[in-house]
Amino acid sequence: MESATILVVDDEEPIVDLVANYLTAEGYVVQRAYDGLTALTLARNIRPDLIVLDVMLPGIDGLEVCRRLQQEAPIYILMLTARAEEVDKLIGLSIGADDYLTKPFSPRELVARVKAILRRQRQTPDQISERPVLQFDRLVIHPERREVWRDQVLVELTPREFDLLYALASYPGRVFTREELLQRVWGRDFAGIDRVVDVHVGVLRRKLEDDPAAGLIQTVRGVGYKFVGR
Repeated sequence: MESATILVVDDEEPIVDLVANYLTAEGYVVQRAYDGLTALTLARNIRPDLIVLDVMLPGIDGLEVCRRLQQEAPIYILMLTARAEEVDKLIGLSIGADDYLTKPFSPRELVARVKAILRRQRQTPDQISERPVLQFDRLVIHPERREVWRDQVLVELTPREFDLLYALASYPGRVFTREELLQRVWGRDFAGIDRVVDVHVGVLRRKLEDDPAAGLIQTVRGVGYKFVGR
């Protein structure tokens, strides 16, 4: 299997070198950037499989880099942040980041997080084609093309948003707890906060429904969420 390409972005060169060395030792192809503008340019040119992206960058910060890239085309992003506040992590996750690590972090943990994210991406074509197209009155979800159509209009979703929607829509009416959704969508290696599920559900509601309160994904108070197919 061809090695994944990972873009490492941080304004502290020792951190970039440390992360790059660990990832290279695992067989990944590593590219480096030290500011937001360079990160945007490289990401657009090389289309890496994953970006390790620091939040605090000179010029364009990491959150803005993440937001712009996810608007252009879905890409896997692992955020690095020196901020411990939960709200900052939720902001990053809500605009398309797949996971985050708070500095100081263990390089071995970072590698484990990278592997966990890429493991989902490395499904074979046969595995993907086994997943059925889901069709509802107003919504069509196509796993092979990773496309979602609402009223015959393509809805732009990040990889994580697509995976969460597909997990819920595969079992209409079934109630999933947050813990179940974390395991199905984020994987067993995810060590973040379970509120990330709430954030992504909120984003999906805004993208899929004119009236999010009466939408396709309903809250089951005290338990979790369920998809109501229509």
